[in-house]
Amino acid sequence: MGRDPPAEAGASCSGTPPHCPSLSPPLPPPLPLSSPPLLSLSLTGAGQAGAAMAAAVIWILLLVGLLAGLGDTEAQQTTLQPLVGRVFVHTLDQETFPSLSEHVDVPPTVPITYHAHLQGHPDLPRWLRYTQRSPHHPGFLYGTPTPEDRGRQVIEVIAYNRDSFDTTWQRLVLLIGDPEGPLLPYQAEFLVRSHDVEEVLPSTPASRFLTALGGLWESGELQLLNVTSALDRGGRVPLPIEGRKEGVYIKVGSASPFSTCLKMVASPDSHARCAQGQPPLLSCYDTLAPHFRVDWCNVSLGKKLRQLEVDKSVPEPADDVPTPGDGILEHDPFFCPPTEATARDFLTDALVTLLVPLLVALLLTLLLAYIMCCRREGRLKRDLATSDIQMVHHCTIRGNTEELRQMASSREVPRPLSTLPMFNVRTGERLPPRVDSAQVPLILDQH
Repeated sequence: MGRDPPAEAGASCSGTPPHCPSLSPPLPPPLPLSSPPLLSLSLTGAGQAGAAMAAAVIWILLLVGLLAGLGDTEAQQTTLQPLVGRVFVHTLDQETFPSLSEHVDVPPTVPITYHAHLQGHPDLPRWLRYTQRSPHHPGFLYGTPTPEDRGRQVIEVIAYNRDSFDTTWQRLVLLIGDPEGPLLPYQAEFLVRSHDVEEVLPSTPASRFLTALGGLWESGELQLLNVTSALDRGGRVPLPIEGRKEGVYIKVGSASPFSTCLKMVASPDSHARCAQGQPPLLSCYDTLAPHFRVDWCNVSLGKKLRQLEVDKSVPEPADDVPTPGDGILEHDPFFCPPTEATARDFLTDALVTLLVPLLVALLLTLLLAYIMCCRREGRLKRDLATSDIQMVHHCTIRGNTEELRQMASSREVPRPLSTLPMFNVRTGERLPPRVDSAQVPLILDQH
């Protein structure tokens, strides 16, 4: 009871070992709840140095890992070369993101979502689109660049692991250039209702569609120009029924002219039949069926004219730089606005606007007063126009009525019971009878 606890002895022994008394193996001191565990432990000088060295090693490892991660992030860069006027499709999956499964083996069933945007901008370029059906399906970047999009564009793509919440990002360097080979002036667009846009973007379905379309077109190389979802063209989301698809527009170009079969499909007669709900005219066998269900009423054919070549040897004239003027229009004989406006008196217009309605209202009031007050016949004229016999009859009835009223008011008799609000015909009481009327004899003298 008299000796100090080991915790206090250990706390007071902060010097070198010769200054410390020899004690039994000390017990660990109680840790206060408000201080961290590592700080509350009483350590010797060597232990503190070892902890500091371990913390430094941990920070160095974390810094090295961060730098290594940054180096790996910078290394994730892919260069692609889209062509102007040709469809561009890039698949986003675990194969295109090798850093997803670099340290941990990610199974293919892990849900992964992607977010793509132009470097330095929150959205994608106007020609590029992104779609992904669900986190368990791959994502697609697709679109057709235009001549205004030539050059270098950098797309940043971030992948999210929905299970482990890991993220990784990748750069796609797009070097957009002009296509090689002949131009494709003959272009046709088909609406395929049996597929979604994600089902046509892979290379296998697209090549199958071009192969099947070759049976309807004349011999020539067919190339895919554009792929657009029907929802982007104003289509409706289908019902969740098996077999219902959103639909996709597929645009194909070729250097060969259109076949007779395609020209007949796009003829005015076919459009007239489609307007009446009938199938269009098709003079050839539909080689796209049954793999692709094409809506032949929405087939459009077009011919793109060749662009005129510009002679680069002749320099273009420099644009004239507009010189600022004094702000006064030059004299123009066809535009002569009035310089001064003549003074105009609006008193007459105001009087006409106010007095004419008041005068009309006054005339109507006088006319109504004359009809109601000045054209009354009067009692004298009415009596003169009535026969004497009718007047005597009327006066007699009126006099008799007055006489009967005077006689009724002067007699002293009680009011009839029938005029009272409530009465009993047998007892004469004004309140309802308190006895059962069925027990009262009809003649009161009979008991």
